[in-house]
Amino acid sequence: MRDLAPALLAWDRFAVASVVAVRGSAPRPVGAALAVGPSGEVIGSVSGGCVEAEVYDLACTVLSTAEPVLATFGYSDDTAFSAGLTCGGSLDVLVQRDSPSLRAALRATVDGHPVSVRFTASGRVFTETWLPPPRLLVFGAIDHAAAVAEIGRFLGYHVTVCDARPIFATPQRFPAAHEVVVDWPHRYLASTRTDESTAVVVLTHDPKFDIPVLTEALSRPLAFVGALGSRRTHAERLDRLRAEGVSDAALARLRSPIGLDLGGRTPAETAVSIAAELVALRHGGTGAFLSDLSTPIHHDTEERDGPDLPQRRRHAGRPAAPAAAGHADGVPGPQCPEVPVLLGAGQVPRHARVGHGGGGR
Repeated sequence: MRDLAPALLAWDRFAVASVVAVRGSAPRPVGAALAVGPSGEVIGSVSGGCVEAEVYDLACTVLSTAEPVLATFGYSDDTAFSAGLTCGGSLDVLVQRDSPSLRAALRATVDGHPVSVRFTASGRVFTETWLPPPRLLVFGAIDHAAAVAEIGRFLGYHVTVCDARPIFATPQRFPAAHEVVVDWPHRYLASTRTDESTAVVVLTHDPKFDIPVLTEALSRPLAFVGALGSRRTHAERLDRLRAEGVSDAALARLRSPIGLDLGGRTPAETAVSIAAELVALRHGGTGAFLSDLSTPIHHDTEERDGPDLPQRRRHAGRPAAPAAAGHADGVPGPQCPEVPVLLGAGQVPRHARVGHGGGGR
């Protein structure tokens, strides 16, 4: 839902459907959302197309009645027109109307604050946490950086492009970036906030820029550190980094040459290759052709409620944040730098059907 926040806040009323549980194989993870606006317009998706029409109808009903609905969609082959997931899994969807507290939470997440909200439907409680979007730091104001910034923003990153050369590091050259910084890359990285979800992409392949910023990056617990360059450049870069005292364990984290082997050459194709590696690492993908594999397309196929696999990996080992005043009703409370993802914490019965959820069903 957080991804839809700007559009939702622009509407005077809306109904939003959120995936609160997934069992087996399903196209979208827990947290995926679809919303319907005051004139029937629709944004988002909960299933990639399988059950969108029926969820849309439910959202239209909730928009007029303001009564929340808890619905289950599973595989159905009874008729060609049955609403179900052709991939064989099932999902539970909570549909609710907008409220002052939900709007307050959406405004807070747009402003970059971590927010926990609680939704109640027919006696069941679902808790969701929205963390600020992950950061993508792109060092090197070259043509490839413009393409990487664009696809990074498309993937939901907060994108920063940084270069020490003011003639190249301009907002006009990087319209997709959220911010363009003129500074030495290592100095900017040393002074900026990063966490375990931050990705660093170094595109300059110039030692006077690369070595200091990579030395700094590899000393931090980042999600991804990658650098552009040939294999020869990479080998020379490793020697220079070792000379700076970077350990072999830290060097093993460096993804270089960056990207998956797609065979592309243009800046746009290179950006797709880099983005593909980011997505594969984030979700535990192999990067192989799906047509050559016999394993399930959606990797986490066991019955589960709660965060999807990458969220669980990303937050593994983090201490749970204590409950904060004001969070329970959707109003942002004190800032929590480490908030566990809790969407789907309420248990939805497997036998629930489309319609109102109820404690006795």
